[in-house]
This record gives sequence, C-alpha cells and structure tokens, in this order.
Amino acid sequence: MESGIITMAGWLSIFIWSVLVMSAQVHGDQLIDITFLKSAIPKGAVCLDGSPPAYSYFEGYGNGSNSWIVYLQSGGWCSSKIDCYNRSTTPRGSTYPFIGNQTNFSGLLDTNSTFNPDFYNWHKVYIYYCDGSSFMSDIKHVDPRTNVTYRGARIFKVVMEELLSKGMGNAQNAMLVGTSAGAMTTTLHCDKFRKLFQKNSRVKCVSDSGFIIHGKGLLGDHYREKYYADVIRTHGLRKSLPKSCTSKMNPNLCLFPEYYVGDIQTPLFLLESAFDAFQIEYNTLPAVGGRLGWSNCLGNLRHCNSTQLGIMRDFRNTFIGALLKLKHSLSRGMFVHSCYLHGHILIIQEWTCSSLQGNNILANKTIAQAISDWYFDRTSFRQIDVENDLPRNCSSSLTPELFVHKCLATLSTHPTCSYS
Repeated sequence: MESGIITMAGWLSIFIWSVLVMSAQVHGDQLIDITFLKSAIPKGAVCLDGSPPAYSYFEGYGNGSNSWIVYLQSGGWCSSKIDCYNRSTTPRGSTYPFIGNQTNFSGLLDTNSTFNPDFYNWHKVYIYYCDGSSFMSDIKHVDPRTNVTYRGARIFKVVMEELLSKGMGNAQNAMLVGTSAGAMTTTLHCDKFRKLFQKNSRVKCVSDSGFIIHGKGLLGDHYREKYYADVIRTHGLRKSLPKSCTSKMNPNLCLFPEYYVGDIQTPLFLLESAFDAFQIEYNTLPAVGGRLGWSNCLGNLRHCNSTQLGIMRDFRNTFIGALLKLKHSLSRGMFVHSCYLHGHILIIQEWTCSSLQGNNILANKTIAQAISDWYFDRTSFRQIDVENDLPRNCSSSLTPELFVHKCLATLSTHPTCSYS
C-alpha cells in the first residue's frame, strides 16, 4: 500500500507534466532551464540519492521585479527505508534524471500576460522535490545499508539562501505555493517563509490539494494514521513537526494539516476539492481492499454504485467538517469545490479558465480570480461548495489546443477574467 501512494503521485505528476507540455506548445509558455545547486553538496543538503537540489528560475521584470512566487513540486512521501531507497532511484528521489531537461511554466507560473495577468512578470521559482519528507528531514548520518540521505530540511534552507542572494529578501510581494505533498510542505514552512522578508512585505501562502485529512472515524483512518506515522518515523520528523500540534496531541498525528493549519500566522489560501481524487483513491480505499472493483466508477462517475457514492459522500462530509473546525482566521482564504480532482494551480484548465471545466460555481469566479483577489486584498475570498454532496466530473473533453483557443475567446469576451 505504501508504494500505491507513491505510484499515484508519480502518475499524477506524469499526467500534469504532459498537460503542461501540450499547453506550452499551444500558447508559447517558456521552457526554463534547470539549475543544479552543487554548492549544497558540501553542506549535506542533498536528495535521497545524494544528488544536488534543483530549481528553475524565471527572472521578474517591470512592475513584477519586486515580486516573487516560489513553487514546491508535488510527489508524495516515502514511509520506510526500502520505500525511500526505491524512491531514490526515481525522479522523486534524485535530480540526476533532470539533467538536460527544462521546466515548463504554466498556470500560476505562466509568463504570458493574457493567461496570467496578475503574476506573469513576477520572479518565479519551481523547486524540485527529491527528499520524500516535505523538506522536513535532517538525519545526520547516511543510511549505511542503502546509502540513502534524509536531509530535506537542509535542502529547503540552502535553496532559500540561494533565492535571497538573488534579491528575494527585498520583495514587496511574495507567495509560497505547492501542490499535494508540496502543498503540505507549504503549510509546514509557511511561517518560516514569512520570516525571510521585511515586515511591510505582503507574504502569503497557497496550499493546492494539500489538506490531507486524518478524518478520525472515517473509513481508512487507521491506515492513514499508520502511513503518516511511518513517514514521521522513517525521516525522524518528530522534532521538526509544528510545536503547536505536538504540545497537545500525539506527534504521530502532526503531519495532518487539520491539526496545525489553524495555528499558522501567515495568510493562507486553501484550494481544495471536497472530493479529492488522491485522498479518496489512495488514503481511503485501502481500507476496502484498494481500488479493486472501483475502476469503472473512478473512470466514469456515472458508473459508481450507491455504496461507492456513499463512501465518497462520507469523505466529503468529513473533509468539510475538518475545514470548518479550523481556528478562525480573517486572512485565510478558501476555494473548496466538488469536482473529482487533485491538483489545479499549474494547469491552464484549472487555473486560468477553470470555468470551462464547470468549476465556476463559487462566487462565479475562476480559481485564478479567487486567489488573485485574495492575495491582493481585493476580497476576502472564502467559499465552500455546500450544495453538491456528490462528486462532479469537471474535466474537459476538448483537446488541449481547442481548450486554449476557447479559453482565449472567454478571456476576450468576459471582462471578469481581467484582474488588472
């Protein structure tokens, strides 16, 4: 079951990457070179296999020259020594496979002013994820049996130092963003990220599909408890977990955002699906034997039977309940929809023109508009779809090329899609 979670994350990453590449071919996104931070190796700030950290950087210009977006890649976790060794031989535990490659910047990272009017000319950084611990581990010794290194916290530190040397510390605006495991990384590091900037800087964080729930009493809760406790044990994370959580409950539960997000001081936006595809398929269904017997349902929601829909509905109710229990914060934004999805922010279909996916029911705004309005304090966006208690299929049947053309037409004819 451990490998099931990592496999799902890998397939999601492959799917997202393919969509980004196809979108780039259509509307001219930039492909950005990858920088390998070899100076981090003597500091022990290395991936699971000992390779150097890597990131891609687009230099901001014009009125975006004092604004930064730092994006943290998705990719799950590894929960045992053998799991982490296996991961170290893949692009989720090593940066060597990326030598000679480039990173496509799309969605929130898009450099095209039409598709990304509020952020197109900001400094943008895409940080590759290669430690399997949400950049939290810091074990001094290399595992003598597998030669695996657990040093994620050091990676985060040296990459932030690298960005500060490029002028990030002087930013007037800054945003830390991540998807899935990268979103959990974002929430775990959000307040530390804020401390890198001057007090008068606008610094906020966005978690995209990273509100992984414990959901006590929900199908699969014991499986989730054990899995994330194993992640904590394998990476030696107890000392690194949020003290606001570990001081009041079992530390093995303190990777679950529902127990620490309420204590984050920095403004935070939660972009989520109440029917998160990853959490349902790989954190909930293991309790009923995994995806066996679910392929037709997961491939087409119209084929789900009443039992399957009941399990999804239970997840949704528990998920929304966990969100509503969070300590109140006027600075926390939310966009919680009912589409059966996982991951939004780097995909044009989900970022710029999510309305074409049928995902515009929350205050009649796209995801891009909602987050932009919240970030720039135009509105305090906090919307949860409480009407749809069944998952919706919001994927587009259009080819990427046709979708982009239809998106362009929407942007040109609907003034609400312009945020300047």
